[in-house]
Amino acid sequence: MLDAPKEVVTAKEGALSAPGKNLRSSIIESAAAQAAMQPWVAMECYQLSRGKQVSLMDSLDLGRVQIVREHQFATIQKLGTTPTDFCTISYCTHDPAFRLSDHASNSADSVFFIPESTEFDIHVPAGTQTAYVSFSQSEFVGAARVLNPRAWERPSQRVLQFQSTQLTELKSAIGCWLGTAEAAAKRGETLDPAVMRGIVLQTALRTATAHSVDGKISAPLAARTRAVRICRLARDFVEEQLANHAVPTVVDICMTLAVSERALLYAFHDYVGMSPQAYLRRCRLNQVRATLLARSPQNTTVTQVAMQFGFLHLGRFAGDYKQIFEESPAATLKRCM
Repeated sequence: MLDAPKEVVTAKEGALSAPGKNLRSSIIESAAAQAAMQPWVAMECYQLSRGKQVSLMDSLDLGRVQIVREHQFATIQKLGTTPTDFCTISYCTHDPAFRLSDHASNSADSVFFIPESTEFDIHVPAGTQTAYVSFSQSEFVGAARVLNPRAWERPSQRVLQFQSTQLTELKSAIGCWLGTAEAAAKRGETLDPAVMRGIVLQTALRTATAHSVDGKISAPLAARTRAVRICRLARDFVEEQLANHAVPTVVDICMTLAVSERALLYAFHDYVGMSPQAYLRRCRLNQVRATLLARSPQNTTVTQVAMQFGFLHLGRFAGDYKQIFEESPAATLKRCM
């Protein structure tokens, strides 16, 4: 939950402005106002249980990407249709009474995909927390198809439910993104929407295409040779992108190398004993270190450099950095004094 003072939004007032250009944190007192605060979707909301306050809603509008988290105080029903080239990835706290069209929340790992031009009928019980991220469907599905062709070659044309091994990461990330946006707003700063959209998309893609890897992966010589070749090409691509001040993603690697995420994952486990995501993060940490060592602390901050390379959760970033380099990023920057 954000710590900023909350707006109280009524049906008459509609969606009011809030701290931060595209950040809102509002205690909502009518279901109609809850719908009005999500203008990117044609939707009606109906309050179905007693309560003066309907929900607490936190949202971050990044243009083609939206992040929404709702703590429901009263039971509501949401009825609407997604627009063209618009899709969502969502989850809810496990509650047997929750329903998204003809799907129930049948496990704590349930994730829901609502494609473009799709009618939805959602029943959200009081006490439930829900969250979703929305994207351009063409961009999202195009990237998901690269990462997991088998699952996303022909995306569903109706609401889809699946279980993801990466849902915990998405839940944590949504809290991080909203908190980071709030902290930036308090400092009078704005986050780069393009950087944020890329980070949000990649996290949602990992959630939508995740599969588990159990135990040590072994491979015959021919497969291992292929793994080495894939990983060397991936490493060269990552280094080239970072040298050009770009933050490459797993999608970028898969598209450049013409391999699926599964093939890339197996290759990296054979090659370096870690996932491509972990490897990519390690590369970015190294690039941050090189940048800090080359900059003057008089005109550079650790936060600026960390965010330049896509690190928004500064606490986790600092911990990972110190674990690898055995000093804090601030200590690295002070070396230039």
